[in-house]
This record gives sequence, C-alpha cells and structure tokens, in this order.
Amino acid sequence: MALLSPRVPRLPPSTFTSAAGARCFGPAARCQATAAGGVAAAGPPSSELEAIRWGSAKLQGARDEMEDEVLLRPGSLLDGFSFAAVLDGHAGFSAVQFLRDELYKECAAALDGGAVLSTKNLDAITASIQRAFAAVDAKLSTWLEQTDKDDSGATATVMFLRSDVLVVSHIGDSCLVISRGGRSEALTGSHRPYGNNKTSLEEVKRIRAAGGWIVDGRICGDISVSRAFGDIRFKTQKNEMLVKGVKQGRWTDKFISRIQFKDDIVISSPDVSLVELGPDVEFVLLATDGLWDYIKSSEAVAFVRDQLRQHGDVQLACEALGQKALDQRSQDNISIVIADLGRTNWKALPDERPNLFLELSQAVATVGVVSIGIWVSSFLGLQ
Repeated sequence: MALLSPRVPRLPPSTFTSAAGARCFGPAARCQATAAGGVAAAGPPSSELEAIRWGSAKLQGARDEMEDEVLLRPGSLLDGFSFAAVLDGHAGFSAVQFLRDELYKECAAALDGGAVLSTKNLDAITASIQRAFAAVDAKLSTWLEQTDKDDSGATATVMFLRSDVLVVSHIGDSCLVISRGGRSEALTGSHRPYGNNKTSLEEVKRIRAAGGWIVDGRICGDISVSRAFGDIRFKTQKNEMLVKGVKQGRWTDKFISRIQFKDDIVISSPDVSLVELGPDVEFVLLATDGLWDYIKSSEAVAFVRDQLRQHGDVQLACEALGQKALDQRSQDNISIVIADLGRTNWKALPDERPNLFLELSQAVATVGVVSIGIWVSSFLGLQ
C-alpha cells in the first residue's frame, strides 16, 4: 500500500541469488520465490504448450519492513481451480501473518471445496466469498483485540483460476489485469478515499454515510485505503480511536462530540467478478500497488509479453517486472503473481518493439510535407 515517504537517491543495481534460487536485483530489493510446491511454480516452457504456468516475486523497496505476502496454491485443489492472492499489509505485519493460512481455509470451506466455483453462478459465488471474507475478518479482529499485537490491517486481491474461467475477489488497492491479445484489461478498481473514478467516489460516499471523514485523501487523516482486513480502530474500536486522537492532539473533545458512527468505516466486503477466458486471453497479472503506482497496466502487459517472447520463463518475467518498478523509483514493497495460461506460443510471437526505420521514415516525410507547405505559403504570399 502506498504511504507517504521521501524519495531516496537511486543507487547502482546489484545482483544476487536468494536461498530459493530466485535471482534478485536492486540495492534495496529483496526478492523471494520458490519452485513448485512452495510460493511459486514456474520454469521454462516445454516443447509443447501446456497447462497454466505460475510465477511470483516479492521485492522489498525502501521500506524498513516487508509487509506484503504472496499466497499461491496451484493445481486442482478447488475442484480444478488454483488459488492465488497478494496481501498488502500496513501498520504492522500481524494481519498478514494471520491471513496466510486462514484466508485460503475459509474460502475453500465457503466455496464447498470449489464446487460453488464450478457452477459459474456469480450470485452464489459472490455470497460464498463474501461470507468467507466476513468470517476471516471477524476472527482476525478478535485475535488482534485479544493479543493486542498492533493496529495492523491488510488488503487482499484473490483469484480462483481455471483454464476457462477466472473469479476475482478484491478489497483494497492492489490490481489484477488480464492480457487479451496484448491489450490490458483491468478487472479491479482501487478502494481508495480519493480520486474521481467511480469506485473512489462510491467509497467516499460510503465512508461519510458511516460517520467517517476524509482529510488529504486519508480516512480520519490516517489510512489511505478504505477496504481491508483488520484495522480494528475503524471497526470494533472506533470510539477508542476518537479518545486516543484527543490524547494525541489530533482533534478536540468538541470535535468528537459531533461524531456519530453508523457503521464500520473500513470494511472487508469484497468486489467479486467472474470472467470467461476465451482463446484470446494470454495471461493474468496480479500485483500490489507498489507496481501499479509506477507502471501503467498497458505498459506492464507489454513488458511481460516481451519477456515471455524472449525466454518464455514466467518466473523471470515476474522478477524483471518488479525490478522495472524499482528502477522507476517505486518506494513501496512489490508483490507479483503471473499465470500464463499456456495458450500462446511465445517463441512464434512476432517482435512488437518499435520499427525505428519506419518511424524515422515517417518523421522525415512529415518534415518534408511541412516544409513544402511553408514554402508554398511563402510563395503565394509574395504574389
């Protein structure tokens, strides 16, 4: 999740290898990945097109702590569906630690081991996933209150993927896009209390109706994301938050006397969508906002396609994309998951990089036409 932080000088990159064998880059970056059976399943393509191939990477930017997490359970555990998610923690790591196991377990149970997913009934799927998210958040809130570890929270974007269908469940400001014949198509909208897009405007309206307020794009002047797990100060401990704010000098007794909370300010209710994956869908790209705040979705899709065209290795493409964001001075942590659907013969894909000769020819022609136009205008002006 993007927080306010000063820019840091860009340093020369370094290269090293993690214990898991993943190549990692950058002076402030720490990349984590594992082979099949761990966080990621990836590798060079075989001689034939095959099933879904996975890659994932976590890179730590200039932050003191790594609060992101990647969850990946490839295969057919959920009635033929794979499970993948990126978590973006804030105000501590406890929420992310809790979600590592609980999120998948609750989703699997609510979806009846994947049977609900196989129906492709969006209403039934949405109800099941919303029930799972609510159960996870209730358990997490109770655990945070009992342990008094921290005030942490975490966004989560989850995908349930089969070769023919994709289900996305989303809270927060990570983003999932698909490459449809090389065109990027975003399937999520950022739950942030600022901006002029439809999702943000709806979030602002909901927050104010619940009794909250927004200062400089932050809820109660504090958090810049409006849907997340945890964050109990905006849920079960809202009144305690007001009293604490008075003690900290953030607001006055007179101010809080006018506040009347009608609902939770930060919620964990997900947006759920289902997309049929036609033959033109090449891969799915899921990443935390540390990537998207610095790289446009169209640029990311083009970059991944070019990487796969060069070597076909999904894992290397993940790591290279994360490094690209760091090279563009992303200060945030970055987590990425890519699922190549195995439909594209990347070796046979034509090079789509710019044709410099053609562009130069067009530029010369344009200059020539403009020059002729100027000469004609001058000639006629002399008549």
